[in-house]
Amino acid sequence: MANAALKAARGLVRDFGEVEQLQVSIKGPGDFVSTADLKAERTLRAELGRARPGYGLLFEESGATPGSDGRHRWIVDPLDGTTNFLHGIPHFCISIGLERDGEIVAGVIYEPTRDEMYWAEKGAGAFLNDRRLRVSARRHLADSVIGTGIPFRGRGDHAAYARTLTAVMGATSGVRRMGAAALDLAYVAAGRLEGFWEFGLSPWDIAAGMLIVREAGGYVSDIAGGHEMMATGDVLAANDHLHLPLGSLIKEALRPQPSAE
Repeated sequence: MANAALKAARGLVRDFGEVEQLQVSIKGPGDFVSTADLKAERTLRAELGRARPGYGLLFEESGATPGSDGRHRWIVDPLDGTTNFLHGIPHFCISIGLERDGEIVAGVIYEPTRDEMYWAEKGAGAFLNDRRLRVSARRHLADSVIGTGIPFRGRGDHAAYARTLTAVMGATSGVRRMGAAALDLAYVAAGRLEGFWEFGLSPWDIAAGMLIVREAGGYVSDIAGGHEMMATGDVLAANDHLHLPLGSLIKEALRPQPSAE
């Protein structure tokens, strides 16, 4: 997985250096796909297919491809943070998760501009390059910095999200919106963020990051506290001290608002 990510990243780094010359097509409002994205996907598909020919594939751009091995599937985002990439902002990554019998058992998130490889295997811990990762030990929301993803034009319930943002802003040391959900989860695992929440994500955004957070000692759930993240796309990740209070804060903010008489 790491070798596939490194090979795909070489092309991304080259294209990032020439970002103004990239051919860009519009997929939808505020959501772009570039030639760099598609080249990275082709490289990852070839490398992962060569390593494990029978595994199924789920890619952001090309969708699902079943494999002869019904137990295993790669879940891949070749370029998470595409909008950052296309604007010359050096905060993007490749995310690869391995699913076995419906459970994520290995994950890699590679950020090429800083040469940071986050990785984990179920039961074996989480690492940044060769350093063991642990989530932050902060115990109070007032001392914490929380990551989030803000819905953009044409996506999500902006009013409901704004209520959650207002609640978290008022209870913490700060909120960060950096534009790459996989890296936000990796930052929770590394203790750079105490927590992260977002709504409406896709499996390729979260598959690797969920496992890396858990193997670093953190907790990941959906907003309700359940385990339907891959189905709903709603994710709450935090260290063991702050997962419950952060979740309570967000759930309270999402309660239906009484109508004004």
